[in-house]
Amino acid sequence: MQNLHTGVAIQNGLRLAMEMDDRVFLAGEGIGVSIHANPLMPTHGLLETFGPKRVRDTPVSEAAIAGLAVGASAMGLLPVVEIMFFPFITLASDMLVNHAAKLRYLSGGKTAFPLTVRVKAGVMSAGCQHSHNLETWLAHIPGLKVTFASTPADAKGLLLSAIFDPDPVIVVEEMGLYWTKGPVPPGDVRVPLGKAAIRRPGNDVTVVGYGGLMFAALEAAEKLEAEGVSVEVIDLRTLVPLDRETILESIARTGRLVIVHEATKFCGFGAELAALAAEEGFSSLSAPVRRVAGPDIPVPFSPPQEQFYMPNAQKIAEAVRSIM
Repeated sequence: MQNLHTGVAIQNGLRLAMEMDDRVFLAGEGIGVSIHANPLMPTHGLLETFGPKRVRDTPVSEAAIAGLAVGASAMGLLPVVEIMFFPFITLASDMLVNHAAKLRYLSGGKTAFPLTVRVKAGVMSAGCQHSHNLETWLAHIPGLKVTFASTPADAKGLLLSAIFDPDPVIVVEEMGLYWTKGPVPPGDVRVPLGKAAIRRPGNDVTVVGYGGLMFAALEAAEKLEAEGVSVEVIDLRTLVPLDRETILESIARTGRLVIVHEATKFCGFGAELAALAAEEGFSSLSAPVRRVAGPDIPVPFSPPQEQFYMPNAQKIAEAVRSIM
């Protein structure tokens, strides 16, 4: 087992996929140069290893990058493209929503269109035009799969599964996690799409989330344990397909549900999870479902206001206490 930063774990996954299959290539804005000169960044060093034919720096055009991926996929390649900041995926949405997501359907299910879109997300002192999590937009589109890792091992394992999946997969990478370290298995060890992980078992309340807030959820669970409250923490890892069974089985045992995510609350992914609990787990619930999410405002640039925006362990613990 290696102990790697998340950015390096992703880098290892990309390198491995390119070594295993020469149909895999990378494209994006400055992925071979610029900020990727930092050794902890996901595509650092790959241009030097694989050359400009397989690591393509592109013009600043998210629509062109996504269109390149769709076309290359249709021609039998395995493109892995990067969108530098999550809000800019709106510029690529026509290619992703109206083409990538629908081509298999339009072919009568006869043709696969494998492509991977890596997109950087998270609140990280970059202001509202660079910090707006849109995973729910993408999860809403039939034909797209969506992953959102919290650990270095999952970041690598989910990426490998995405690259070799027959369908378009959006791989959300939280930028702040690039600098966190954790154990990562060497080699081609894949994390299956659609399988959640129970990060901490518990009996009194279920906390469900994904991405960096999993660490806040675990911190809250530890504080609550000292108060005599046993919290089960579930890391979804994949939003589409969703591991409904793990969520519902946990609710059946604990009877309480708190949902956490960084994106704004209104129509966020928490609403889908709350609806799942209401439709299929209502008889197990002994208290209202609570959501801990970003407020319905643009992400502020000012550091104190940004802290106000961010969900944290204290807010999660307060939500749990409110339904005990």
